[in-house]
Order: sequence, then structure tokens, then C-alpha cells
Amino acid sequence: MPPVVKPSTPRVSEPAQPSRLPLPAANPAELASTAPFAPLIYTAIHHPKGSTDNPTEVMRSLIQRHLVSTLARHTGSATPRDWWVATSLAVRDGIHERMIATQAVHNIHNVRRVYYFSLEYLIGRLFGNNLLATGQYEAAKEALESLGQDFEHIRDAEVDMGLGNGGLGRLAACFLDSLATLDYPALGYGIYYEFGLFKQAFINGHQMEHPDNWILFGDPWEVVRPEYTQQVQLYGRVENVFDDRGNYRPRWVDTKTLLGVPHDIPIAGYGTETVNLLRLWSSKATEDFDLAAFNSGGYVEAVREKAVGETVSKVLYPNDKTENGKELRLVQQYFFVACSLRDILRRHFRTPGNSWDNFAEKVSVQLNDTHPAVAILELMRILLDEQNIAWETAWDVTTRTFAYTNHTLLPEALEKWSVALFQRVLPRHLQIIYDINARVMHAVEIQWPGDNEKKRVCSLIDESGGKGVRMANLAVVGCHAVNGVAELHTALLKKHLFPEFDLLYPGKFQNKTNGITPRRWLLKSNPRLSAMITGRIGDGWIRDLDLLRGLEKFAGDAEFQSEFMAIKRANKADLAAVIKSECGVDVSPDALFDVQIKRLHEYKRQHLNLLHIMALYRRLLQNPGLDVVPRVFIFAAKAAPGYDLAKNIIRAINVIGARINTDARIGGKLKVAFLPNYRVSLAEKIIPAADLSEQISTAGKEASGTGNMKLALNGALTIGTLDGANVEIREEVGDENIFIFGMTVDEVEALRAKGYKPWDLYHHDEELRAIVDWLGSDYFTPGEHGAFGALHGSLLHGGDPFMVLADFRAYCDCQAKVDRAYRDTAGWARMAILNTARVGKFSSDRTIREYANDIWKLSPVPIR
Repeated sequence: MPPVVKPSTPRVSEPAQPSRLPLPAANPAELASTAPFAPLIYTAIHHPKGSTDNPTEVMRSLIQRHLVSTLARHTGSATPRDWWVATSLAVRDGIHERMIATQAVHNIHNVRRVYYFSLEYLIGRLFGNNLLATGQYEAAKEALESLGQDFEHIRDAEVDMGLGNGGLGRLAACFLDSLATLDYPALGYGIYYEFGLFKQAFINGHQMEHPDNWILFGDPWEVVRPEYTQQVQLYGRVENVFDDRGNYRPRWVDTKTLLGVPHDIPIAGYGTETVNLLRLWSSKATEDFDLAAFNSGGYVEAVREKAVGETVSKVLYPNDKTENGKELRLVQQYFFVACSLRDILRRHFRTPGNSWDNFAEKVSVQLNDTHPAVAILELMRILLDEQNIAWETAWDVTTRTFAYTNHTLLPEALEKWSVALFQRVLPRHLQIIYDINARVMHAVEIQWPGDNEKKRVCSLIDESGGKGVRMANLAVVGCHAVNGVAELHTALLKKHLFPEFDLLYPGKFQNKTNGITPRRWLLKSNPRLSAMITGRIGDGWIRDLDLLRGLEKFAGDAEFQSEFMAIKRANKADLAAVIKSECGVDVSPDALFDVQIKRLHEYKRQHLNLLHIMALYRRLLQNPGLDVVPRVFIFAAKAAPGYDLAKNIIRAINVIGARINTDARIGGKLKVAFLPNYRVSLAEKIIPAADLSEQISTAGKEASGTGNMKLALNGALTIGTLDGANVEIREEVGDENIFIFGMTVDEVEALRAKGYKPWDLYHHDEELRAIVDWLGSDYFTPGEHGAFGALHGSLLHGGDPFMVLADFRAYCDCQAKVDRAYRDTAGWARMAILNTARVGKFSSDRTIREYANDIWKLSPVPIR
């Protein structure tokens, strides 16, 4: 059996064949020059009849026109949402002009594109972003105010798009912003979730999940493209047949079919004419309505197929604690990659002269984690079954097309599907997995003759505890590049997670430290600080974040410090109003705002933060005169619906926080606020107000983090372990401007190897023992014994898997350093300013340039 074809040394057994797919002919309109139509569109949009060249007057006219002509509303009866939609449509007119021009230029030049595959995009709201990107922010604000409307009130009529959850989805959104801003030809692909993840509410401290029907009344930014609807096959069986030359040609038959309808969201670059696309697929049944069943009285049965078909794009991350939930997640992943690959093929083969020979030269697909890894199998299936291309050639095309970003160091978080489930949903793809695996095993045998352990580790099939398909192994084998998202993360990938693959495929692994877009996370979310920065160093930083280094010279300037901290206090006052509205808790903007906002997971250790809060509370109860800096501990996080321990941590923070907030004995020195329904628009209010950024994951568990970057950019000081991108943040801002505590990765590994015993720490630290016992009692939940039993049990009887107790004392000591540092107003201001000035490295623009240069081999294509 031949070895696996490695990207560095492709082997081709047969010339690539031209496309045999029934693809549409090139659309002349899509390939036409933009010259004939662009001036006409510009004139119609930007100079409507009777308007002037004044941007505010033009915008005012456009808003009024859309309000009447598109929405059929009178100015006197229009709701805030009507004004928001009308203004969005006015802005969208110009964005669509740029989008048409961008796509035309890309098609004319037959450019190489990157296609970003991600199961989630945490975009947030687009209104403010698009106004800034198109340079129309002030014009829209003045136009609305001249029409008697409150701009902020109108802006708040927009809801967050329910297309993502955590850092992975927000990273994808930042990348789309940078790709467009830097003029790279790119498309994002994902799913058009009807309900997103869920809306979070708290009842008696418990997380409650409600549907997030974000598109109930439509969205002005999207464009539905029914002409590009794709068909997706599922289930069925594989029929073993032979062609007239005696060659084995497996046939996937008796399948069920879904339709994928594309919804396009334009992504406008900042300070450029480029507008790329995010294409999201909604699922539809091929047969919506059974008239015979309806006429016979079976009203539910009549729409059953429609309901089943649309389930696939209903909800982000359905609960996978059930078999049905697991099946739906696999179907979701295949549905979106199958639609996306068909769309890529349509785009590629509509250009005369394109063929399979140059497919990998024109198409680069980036897999954002393992969720889209089944795309590797789908492209192989198309090449093998529909194109009759030889296996080695198909594998060469596939591996040169795909690249993979890994986002986790937790082995249990690496996706694995049962073979039985794969057999049921994607029987032909399972055959291809086994074919790939046979070649992998052959390559391992050549590298390590007779080493069955190496084969076990590298196999795409996990044989332990029931056979399962390892999607991470498939992604590593089937891609020409694999990257981590921080220097430490990438080193640990090669050392612990994939050491055998690193030896088997030398040079395949590389690092691409994550980044964030400064347009969203400073310019838009913190306008006060943005204006101050621009006033000192100009606005070049918006597209080149390294220019923030120009602020270093002001770090010791008393006047600048005073202005910087006045802005921070104003942002804190704004957040205090939000906390009062959302949580009913009064907090002072003069207190230290201690912030931990991120997905709720044990490894992120929100419960370590909670133990410290309890320690401070207990000290104040025993000594009410204790001199501590007043603090507001601010949390925001969602726990996965099936993650019971994470939900128990949420309840503990809520319940204990409520007791602290109402305890007059401590004189308001401590307050706890858990803001519900964490989302991008809420993060934009929290981050500019933060004084302290909690990045306290167990060393070696956080891949990178991006919240740490957003908070540091806005002048928050980090308290954290040497984990993920914290290591690089420390290198940039300096040891003296960050609070580092706890065990290193090596120390964590050494303690685990030695045999970690949380009970020893519990017995030897009186304060820790008292707090843990306090947590396990019913003091905070009278009459409800064991309310926090899951959390208490995990720390002791569960072995404290993320070493919370081991880092507790170091964390408390470091927090005491924070307390002392905050008392020095000038010193704290200097440190905060230097954090903002020195984190330019963490712009997503830098990250995208590295991807483009090192992985995608992609060049910018400016739109003139």
C-alpha cells in the first residue's frame, strides 16, 4: 500500500481531470468590468434627486427615502427600530456598491481566495462597525439628530447576531474584518442559525436558557441568494458497483436530501473599498408540505419534513449529551461544509480556463478548529466518486487545499464521533476515512517499524471504549499546514498533543498568535479613549496598531494620566448604570473594577476567583475595619446547557454574590455583579471600564485567549498565569506592568506526575479549608443542603482537575499586590497607559498577514 502523500512531496499517479461536475456557465454579469455600472450606482445612491454634496444632507435624504419607500413608515409614527433599519439600508446601499465592485475585480483577475470555514461567527452588531468602516458615522449621527432622533437610542434597537458563542467565533469575526481591511480576497462560510446559542437569564441564581430569536423581524444587512441553493445528501447506504472497465466505483444511494439556502452578509473593510462576504447556509426540506396528509386531517404530519429539514440550522451547538444531539451536531457540520464546497466549486469552474489542475492554486480553505474537518472527506468524495480522479491525485489536491487551526489543548475537547454514528449519517465518508487511515498506518510503519503504540496514537480511529473517529487526527493528516494560536500553545501541541505527527510531517506545524481588530475593540467600543489617542498620535493606529507605541512618551505625564483615568472613570460610570439596570446592584465607579468575562469552563477557573472573593468577605466579617481597596467583581459568561458543573459555578457566584452585596457589615467594600446574557454588545460596555483583567486559567490549558488582548488594549492590567497569550502579553508590556502568579506549565506537569493531592493543601491552609467548608455548607442557601455540592466535590473528592487549590495562595498573594498597586494612582495610570501602548502585536491585522504569507500564499487585491 502506498504511503500517505505529504504536501511537501506530492505524488501524482494520474493527470488531474477537468471538471465533470454539472456546473453553471460563467455569468457574464459577474465577470464584467465595474467601469460601466459603478458611476451609475454611485450617482443613484450618493446623489439622490434634490440632494447636495453635504454628507449629512445626503444621509438624511437616504434615511427618509428608505423610511418611506422601503418601510412604508411616516416619520411621525416610525419606531426606533424603523429608524435603525432605514439608516442601515442607507449605509448598505454604498456597501453593496463596493461589494459588487470587489467581486467583479476578483472575478476578472481570477484571484486566489481564502475561504474561512467556521461553525460560528460572533459578529455582534454591525451598525456602528459599518458606519465607521464607510466613514459615515458622524453623517449618520447628525442626520438622525436633525430628524429629531436620539442616535444612541436608535443604535440600541439592533440586536446581536446569534451566530457564535465564545472566543473561536469572535476570532473568526475579527479575521473577517482584517481580511477586508487589508484587501485580501476572502469569503467566510458558516451556518445561518435561526436561534443562535441561547439567551441567558438567572432565576434564583440558576442559569436559565431561552431561545435567542435574533432574526424574528429580519435583518437589514443580509441578502438571500436562492439562485445559489445547494443540495446535500445524508444517510443512505453505499452500493458496491463496478464500471465497464472493471473498476470499483462505490455509489452512495437511498439518501435523504436537504437544501442549503445562502444568506450573504457583506463585510466592509475599514479605509478601503474592499467588501468581502460572509455566506451562511440555512437548511430547508426538499418537500415542505404534504397536501394529501393535510387534506386527511394530519396537519402536523403535513409539515413534518419541513420541520425536520429546518432543524439543522435552528440552534448553535445543540446539547450533545443525548444521541440525537450528537447526530444533529454531525449533520450540522457536514451540511455547512458540503454546501460551502459546492459553492466554491461553482465559483472556481465558472471562470474559463479553470480546472482541477489549478484548483489548489486558486482555492485555500482554512478550517477553524475541527468542526469543519469533515470537509476533507467531502472533497475527497467529490474527487473520487463524481470526478473519477485517481486516489493519489485526489489526495494531493485535497491536502494542498486545506489548512487547520487548532484551538484546544484539552484532549477531551478534541472532537470524536462514534463509528456507528458516522456509518449511519455519512456511510461513504466512513469508507474514505478507513482508506486514509490505511495509508497513515503505512506511513507510521515506515517511520517507526513495528511500533504499535505509535500506530494507536496516530490512527484516525480510536479503538478505546468503542470505536470513534478522531477529527483532530483527520485534520492534521489532511491539511498542508496546522497552526496553534499562541507560541506556548503551539509548542505544547507539538510536545504533548501531536508529537508523533510533528515527527511524521516535519514543518507542518507553525504558530499564528491570535489577534483582535482594533476597529471593533477600541475605535468603536471605547470612543472616548480612541479620540484621546488620535488627538495625541493621529488616526494611523486604526490600521496599524503598532503606532500605539507613540503613547509611551505620555505614560509618565501627569496631565495625560489624569485625562486617561478620567476616561476610565467615565466608562466605569456607564457600566455602573448597566449593572444597576441588569443586576439591581449599586456600585461605585471609584472602586476597582475586577473583570472576568469569558465562556464558563472549569479550566478558565471562575471558581478560583470566587474562592478569593469569599476569602476577602470572610476577612472583612472578622475584621470590619480591614483596609482593602473597594472592589466590584464583574462576571459575564454562559455555560453550555449540558455542562452541569459549570452551571453550578454560575449559581454559586450569583448566590454568594447576592449575600455579599446585601451584607451591611462590610460597608459596601465588596460587590459582585454577574451580568446575564454575555454577548459582543455587552462586552463592548464592560471592557472599556475594566481596571483588572482576570486571565487565570490553569497553565497549559488555555490555547491563547483574546479577551486578555481586548482588555489590555483598553488599559486594564492583567492578573494571570503564564498560559496562552499571557506569556506574549507579558513580553510586550513588561514584567512590571502585569500581575503574574501561579504554577508554570512545567510545574503543573511535575505536580501531576508526582501525584496531585488537593486534600493536603486543604489540610495545611487554614483559610482555604474554612472557605471550602463554607462553600460546602448551606450557609448561603439555608434549607437547601448541598446546593454547591458539585463544585465542592470537584475541588476535593473529584481531585481538583484544574488545580484551583494549588494556585489559591499564590493568587491571593498576587491580588494583595494588586490592592497595593491600585492605591498608587499615578503608578497605576502609568501601567495602564503602557498596556494600551504596547499591545500592538495583538492586532488581528498582524495575524492575518502571517496567515496570508505563510499558509495561504495570498496577495492583497486593492479595489480602485
